[in-house]
This record gives sequence, structure tokens and C-alpha cells, in this order.
Amino acid sequence: MRHLKAGRRLARTTEHRTALLRNLITQLFEHERIQTTHAKAKEARMWAEQLITLAKRGDLHARRLTLRVLRSKKAMVKLFGELRERYQERPGGYTRIIPVGFRVGDGAALSVLELVGRPEKLPKAKKKAGAS
Repeated sequence: MRHLKAGRRLARTTEHRTALLRNLITQLFEHERIQTTHAKAKEARMWAEQLITLAKRGDLHARRLTLRVLRSKKAMVKLFGELRERYQERPGGYTRIIPVGFRVGDGAALSVLELVGRPEKLPKAKKKAGAS
């Protein structure tokens, strides 16, 4: 029985699971939107919410704790800069999970994990050659 054992195992060893979640969180902060399986999204959401709360503190100890998880300095700078300012007044709920369907190969439930309040980037209109 798994009494008082928090978190999902995701059919991986501890080291593999930790590396997977660290990579997911880093990509989430860099791109602000990732697509993954529903179980991985729910697990990564917990880590992301905690890191954003640490970033809101903004002190040196919070930066060092965050560096334990994040894989790149680029994600770190974005978290403690742009994302910190965006969520400073928000008391929680920084991410959302949107189910998008099922994967073709194995039928796994897919979801999009994204940061709330991210600015929508409009696609640039392509100009046709020869059009006046």
C-alpha cells in the first residue's frame, strides 16, 4: 500500500522521473506552453507552481532552490524577470491543463500545459509574391 506517498511514479525510476520533470518544467518556462501526456502535465504542474511561488520571493535562497530544478539559465532569467512580474499580484493558479485528445500510437491522453495570462502571439501575415 502507498499510504502517504505523494506524487506519480510515471512508470520510471526516481532518477528518470526527476530528469523528465526538470526538462518539462524548463521547457514550460522557456516556451510558456507544452504538450505532453495528461499524467505528466498534472505532475509537472505541481513543480511549476512551487517554482513560480519561489520566484515571487525573489531572494538569493529562492534563486538557488530554483537552480536545483531548472536546466537552463535562460529559463531562470525569464522566471525571475518576466514571469515574476506577471504573477506578483496573483495568489496562485499560474498554470492550466487543457485536454487535447489521444495520441495515435498508444492512445495516451494528451494535454497542453500552459502558463495563465501569457500574451498571445499573433502569426505574421505572409506576403504573396507578385501581389500589389
